[in-house]
Amino acid sequence: MPGLMSGLRERLGPAGLVTDPAEMAPHLVDWRGMFRGTALAVLRPSSTEELAAAVRLCAAEGVAIVPQGGNTGLAGGATPLGAAPQVVVSLARMTAIGPPDPIGMVIEAQAGCILHNVKQAAEAAGRLLPISLAAEGSATIGGIVATNAGGVNVLRYGMARDFVLGLEVVLPDGSVVDGMRRLRKDNAGPDWKHLFIGSEGAFGIVTAAVLRLAPLPRRRAVALLAVPDLAAAISLLGLFQDRIGEVLSAFELISAAAMQLVATQCGLIAPVAGGGWFLLVEAASSLEGLTPAVEAALEAAFAAGLVLDGTLAASEQQARALWALREHLTEAEARAGKSLKHDVSLPLQRMGGFLDEMAARLSVLAPAARVNVFGHLGDGNLHVNVLPGETPPERAPAITRMVHDLIAAAGGSISAEHGLGQYRLEDWRRLTPWPERALSLGIKRLLDPDGRMNPGKAIG
Repeated sequence: MPGLMSGLRERLGPAGLVTDPAEMAPHLVDWRGMFRGTALAVLRPSSTEELAAAVRLCAAEGVAIVPQGGNTGLAGGATPLGAAPQVVVSLARMTAIGPPDPIGMVIEAQAGCILHNVKQAAEAAGRLLPISLAAEGSATIGGIVATNAGGVNVLRYGMARDFVLGLEVVLPDGSVVDGMRRLRKDNAGPDWKHLFIGSEGAFGIVTAAVLRLAPLPRRRAVALLAVPDLAAAISLLGLFQDRIGEVLSAFELISAAAMQLVATQCGLIAPVAGGGWFLLVEAASSLEGLTPAVEAALEAAFAAGLVLDGTLAASEQQARALWALREHLTEAEARAGKSLKHDVSLPLQRMGGFLDEMAARLSVLAPAARVNVFGHLGDGNLHVNVLPGETPPERAPAITRMVHDLIAAAGGSISAEHGLGQYRLEDWRRLTPWPERALSLGIKRLLDPDGRMNPGKAIG
């Protein structure tokens, strides 16, 4: 398509159009190396106006568009399929961060901004952007908004959706919707921005966002606890909610098998022992008295027989060391070999039954496989990953189907925070009731009647 390439080069400039195969290659494969595709080019606009012009050119030629953020997703949602002419759009050159408003508690950022940089800008003003991800050094604001990212602080602060006050979006026809308002209250019509948050680029491209900030806690308490079973872990969550309530900011669940992987693969040893599960608990506040309150809650937990062993960090260095155990879980799993990842959520009281049934079925379906479980217990999100070992690769779809079937039966979700992408789309089609699917497909047809925005991902 020489005419299209010429037009794109004219509007984007030499730095905005990448056609060299070596430069394009990193954009054509997902972070895990599971999905690979092809594209005519990688577009790197430097402004919303440049992007809008490029989208209009692609629309005229019937070329599909695959928006891509930091390319750190785990579902193949930002990787081109290659089934039809398409381009990848990277907003890596759109990195402006507006000055934080510490009184109004907001900050503006373009979609290509790295999360870590926006968090640093907020903290310099004494405020907190509480979206905390393992990939925050590479994940971008546009990708975070488009996937409604979660993380370790959802228990206290909510998902990415809860931080978006305003959006700027380029629609599939190249028109721009500027909703960059800094309002906490705005009931003047439907709140359209929520159509784009979590849509994985299927409805349009997020180019900038107004994000709500929170007070920056000046004190935190971090504890690592060993508990006998999942029932005790859930009871402990209730105890901490009763005792310290709104200052509870993270309540992470780690199986004994996952903690052992961190020890063998990364050389990090937990300072507590025993039990089938571990909990990493963090509370944060700007008020005095946080540590005594957490200590009192821990005393009550031990007195109730819910905790076998535990430690409360006595310094910031010790707190970081405890968090390092949690932060190395994914790396330890990767070093142990390939895995089948299942990012699920379900009601807390159904977790035990789900895990027991899944383990029983897996022992028949793939006896050589091991289960690696960890996640955000406070918000009901588990990462139920299967290390297949010597299991034949052709069994993988059956394993994932089994896990997702059990999650659906438990009233849960097959994607708690990672998105559907390519990886989970077929099971979403299979397990989602038709009226719900029809609603999503209807919105897709209305906003993107030609199906050019991120085809084959998220909705279809």
